[in-house]
Amino acid sequence: MTTRPPASPGLLERPGLLERPGLLESLADGPVICAEGYLFELERRGYLQAGPFVPEVVLKHPEMVRQLHRDFVHAGSDVVEAFTYYGHREKLRVIGKEELLEPLNRDALAIAREVADESGALFAGNICNTNLWEAARPETQKAARAMFEEQVGWAVEAGVDFVIGETFSWLAEAMAALETIKAAGKPAVMTLAVAERVNLHDEIDPVEACQRLADAGADVVGLNCLRGPATMMPIVEKVRAKVSCHVAALPVPYRTTPDTPTFYSFKDPHCDDLPDGRAFPSALDPFACHRYEMGAFARKAYDLGVRYLGVCCGAGPHHIRSVAEALGRQPPASRYSPEMAKHAYLGTDPVIPESYKRYGRLRHPPARS
Repeated sequence: MTTRPPASPGLLERPGLLERPGLLESLADGPVICAEGYLFELERRGYLQAGPFVPEVVLKHPEMVRQLHRDFVHAGSDVVEAFTYYGHREKLRVIGKEELLEPLNRDALAIAREVADESGALFAGNICNTNLWEAARPETQKAARAMFEEQVGWAVEAGVDFVIGETFSWLAEAMAALETIKAAGKPAVMTLAVAERVNLHDEIDPVEACQRLADAGADVVGLNCLRGPATMMPIVEKVRAKVSCHVAALPVPYRTTPDTPTFYSFKDPHCDDLPDGRAFPSALDPFACHRYEMGAFARKAYDLGVRYLGVCCGAGPHHIRSVAEALGRQPPASRYSPEMAKHAYLGTDPVIPESYKRYGRLRHPPARS
């Protein structure tokens, strides 16, 4: 392990943020939007490898991570989440680079803090599924707890406002993560990833699991990842009806269905060249939700009483802007939201020549229903 540098200043030493509301105050005042999906977005841009999905980009191209944080805040995210997802000891062991663990985490936190400080956004740490936990092997549970402790420790030293524990498919693992966050004295957002069988790996219904997390002290509980709007919403509705704390909903932006309930399920009948015949993770384009679908999901979830909203793997800033606008906001990126009235052929504005409007009607008629 590398030698730790001096601890970073805590939250109370962050300049200009003494009067800024924290997570719970922000939730009491209205919805909180959190952009996730860094793995997929940086993979699409060519700075991260699908499969291992280890965020080495933090060390190799920190400017790309910094800019993506800024892009998401510009689009309406209230949270800058440190890109430490899958930056834990087990993932780095798999690629033979455990020596990068501490610098990766510290740098990811420093980058996120920089953007949070300059924008006034909330600053979140992140821990996640370890891909190690097994119910019948106590040694895996001990190792996972140690991983949570080191990552949460670095997050607290960096001065995070709260910690996100996400994408858990074992309730027991999520509980261990929650215990670590609460022991560190930070608010906890805990989200579960619900696979095709619905029940978690320890055979507990996700709605009941959210209740147990809430009873154990989680400040926000809910779902993230795996499921798109259509197959996440029914579970979110049940969670909202079950728990008294705040609820989170962060679907992936893909058109999952009862027959294909997660984005692992998709097969593309129009392409014979997919690795393993599976669209996940790098051929999901034909199944993508557009921005308006994500906005509609956010509005419906908000109307149900869900207050912590976002988009997970596959999210781009345009999805986050649509979520923000659906909730009645106008983030800086809204200056560039579509204004089709001024389109050369499809526009209706008086400044568009009538001849071109006629061309538009003749050559580009609306699709038939």
